[in-house]
Amino acid sequence: MAVRFPFARTLCLALVLGAAGLALITPALAQADPPAPPGKQKKLPEAPAKLPKVDRSKNLDFLFGALKAAPDEASAKHVEARIWAIWIQTPSDTASLLMARAKTAVDAQKIDIAIKLLDSVIKLRPDYIEAWNRRATLYYMQNDYGRSLADIREVLIREPRHFGALAGLGMIMQEVGDEKRALEAYRKALAVNPHLEKIPEQVKALTEKVEGRDI
Repeated sequence: MAVRFPFARTLCLALVLGAAGLALITPALAQADPPAPPGKQKKLPEAPAKLPKVDRSKNLDFLFGALKAAPDEASAKHVEARIWAIWIQTPSDTASLLMARAKTAVDAQKIDIAIKLLDSVIKLRPDYIEAWNRRATLYYMQNDYGRSLADIREVLIREPRHFGALAGLGMIMQEVGDEKRALEAYRKALAVNPHLEKIPEQVKALTEKVEGRDI
């Protein structure tokens, strides 16, 4: 059964996406089915649990080029992990400590505390992409799509090639029923990282629904 989202939330999402250069999604939100309970949702794409040690000065442009040119999935995952490792690094010991505490809070299912810790990291280091990205994930887990989209936008402003944020944007658009915008986001994610798991299948299915089958 279709439900209507509260006007304030719909407006927030529209403003966020409008600022990101996407069309308003009010009609899709009005027709979207309610999201699944937080416990049943998947997280937005995040860094793998184990990451290699990398030189912070390593050129991301080189790594993104290597990611596109990777001959197989194993090679691509190795390059992808190196990119994540660079994104996660922070020269601030305080930020690192707060991020560790936020992870501990998440592991203990204390999501509100984790969000407050990430608030502190972002206030301290607004240029730190991973803090925005992780907070976007936590907002998504709480079904707070407006705030999650706002944080995803901040990630993409700082790093337009952030395939995790692009895939997350696609997931949210798909959940609120805007399949055209979901397909657009997924395609952008794959253009950066052709080896993302499950995203090619989503693109294939959405292409058939949004653009129809080839004649």
